[in-house]
Amino acid sequence: MEAPRFKQLRRSYGFDEVAIVPGDVTINPEQTNIEAKFGDVIIPVPILAAAMDAVTDVNFAVHMSMVGGLAVLNIEGVQTRYDNPHEVLDQIARAPQAEVTALLQKVYAQPVKENLVGERIQAIKKGGAICAVAMAPANTKRFASLVVEAKADILVVQSTVTTARHISKSYRGLIFSELVQSVPVPVIVGNCVSYNACLELMRTGIHGVLVGVGPGAACTSREVLGIGVPQITATIDCAAARDHFFEETGRYVPIITDGGMRRGGDVCKAITAGADAVMLGSVFAQTKEAPGLGYEWGMSQPHGTLPRGTRIKVGTSGTLEQILFGPTSLTDGSQNLVGALRTAMGVCGAFTIQDMHRTEMVIAPAITTEGKSWQLVQH
Repeated sequence: MEAPRFKQLRRSYGFDEVAIVPGDVTINPEQTNIEAKFGDVIIPVPILAAAMDAVTDVNFAVHMSMVGGLAVLNIEGVQTRYDNPHEVLDQIARAPQAEVTALLQKVYAQPVKENLVGERIQAIKKGGAICAVAMAPANTKRFASLVVEAKADILVVQSTVTTARHISKSYRGLIFSELVQSVPVPVIVGNCVSYNACLELMRTGIHGVLVGVGPGAACTSREVLGIGVPQITATIDCAAARDHFFEETGRYVPIITDGGMRRGGDVCKAITAGADAVMLGSVFAQTKEAPGLGYEWGMSQPHGTLPRGTRIKVGTSGTLEQILFGPTSLTDGSQNLVGALRTAMGVCGAFTIQDMHRTEMVIAPAITTEGKSWQLVQH
């Protein structure tokens, strides 16, 4: 007699396990439209820089916006805890590896200065940039009004895992439907990796969803907590939720694959899997303009009781323009991300990001030889 099943596992896929199938028609890459839209805010380049202190400060946010992308400022990081954050960032970069977690816990124990929240946002706006800021769900009620008053363009509510329903002993937790009604700017929420969680978040009225739990180079949530879904599968599942929601309501809510991408090919695969945009951390931490001085660390690493993440040395590989647009002498696909995306869309015959969603993918072993069997990934 066969024993009853307790749990049934399904296969999931990461970036190195799939490939994109070229189309039957090709188009000129320069004719592709790669813009992303969140509410009424249009981003010409569908690439976001992560809300990490080693990646985004005021100067980086302005620079990123000027070249067409979007950088998200963490308003609970060192930029709003210290009047001179660059001294603190230099201290973090110089700390011995064995001491860096304790140092980060000390650094992030300092309270956020509310006056600095407004000052940083206004500095980004003064630079002529689109301003997006991120905060944790627990502090959203406290900071949302400050962010709106300072004229930020996009509000991001982000934590390791975010759901539409949260059980807490607090009298009244954050309710996304009420938040959306109370602020006049697009609200992006994350992170999630499943169809149901993504669909429920969209039904609250938000304007974008971040997809990814623990895939980033500086994050150890998968090792410490054991949670996460490889990004191709997570993106496909959340894209299915987005399409279901669109059929249900007629409202299109973009999804953003967040983390785990190191090369142009990874960005192209994320878009093909269903993402409308991507968010990168370590890639931008390597730019000359990044404030992390060649280092990156996870934003959960300073946690007071359960630190997750690690400071990694990423070095400096080029300017922001080189990373996004080239020219490059490198062959690993880590530079000219926009050129890679436009070229992939061209060879797939995709004029728009949504056209790219309809492109086929195949399961492809990391090392392929003639005779290997490739199976279609079912969307």
